[in-house]
Amino acid sequence: MRVLVIGGSGQIGQFLLPRLAEGGTDILAVSRRPPPADPRWLMGALPDAMPELPSLDAVISLGPLDHLAPWLSATRLVGTPHVIATSSMSAETKRDSDVPEERELSRRLRDAETTLIATCASRGMPWTLFRPTLIYGAGVDKSLTPIVQAALRRRVFPIPAGRGQRQPVHAEDIATAIMAALGSPFARGHTFPIGGGERMSAAEMFRRVHRSAGGPSLPAPIPRLALDLAALVSPAMRGPIRRLDSDLIADNRELERVLGVHPRPFQPRPETWRPMR
Repeated sequence: MRVLVIGGSGQIGQFLLPRLAEGGTDILAVSRRPPPADPRWLMGALPDAMPELPSLDAVISLGPLDHLAPWLSATRLVGTPHVIATSSMSAETKRDSDVPEERELSRRLRDAETTLIATCASRGMPWTLFRPTLIYGAGVDKSLTPIVQAALRRRVFPIPAGRGQRQPVHAEDIATAIMAALGSPFARGHTFPIGGGERMSAAEMFRRVHRSAGGPSLPAPIPRLALDLAALVSPAMRGPIRRLDSDLIADNRELERVLGVHPRPFQPRPETWRPMR
């Protein structure tokens, strides 16, 4: 089986590529900065700097879906590869956000999903989409890891008040789901929400991150009044602060029923926040 992986240098790819290799898959991976002297890697980038491609059995995209969809629509791939791509639960959770930029992100994601599905349907290509919640686990995410790194530098860890439910999902569990989809005909034509195996309040999530940081830092609870004032002063903070009381979760029932994948609970350790490479 020959598989093209787009975005393989990211956090999901760091777990997925070794699994593909262990299974004997012929891998082609695309990156703006491919590792030297590795023939599996090609230089390229979505949507308009992709290299010429041979016949493929599958295309796995782990990057921005709104870059993949227009490239796929404009490109005639050889054969009918199975297209597996990651979107985001933001397609739903930010649909009715008070912040225009977040509503626009939700719209772009949903439009990209629609374009991808329509393109695949018109060309007889099977497709599978995953909508992950907050991703962590490889020490390169842009959400929790930067908070840990800043807290270790400043010796203070902010813990904002937040009642909304969170369901962080480990990048390795998404890689597991992708491998399952690659080998299952029942995954085709499905959009799978995927969250972690445990739900907790936003405040509890931050407390667990603090306990796992791996260095001394003083927990600094931030009360709701202070957060509300920050949202008034800084429009850029308005969306993230208001989402602290919103549920950002996923229903894993179809994932578990169809693919047999059961993501792990949220139990981070110090190495969770360190880059794997």
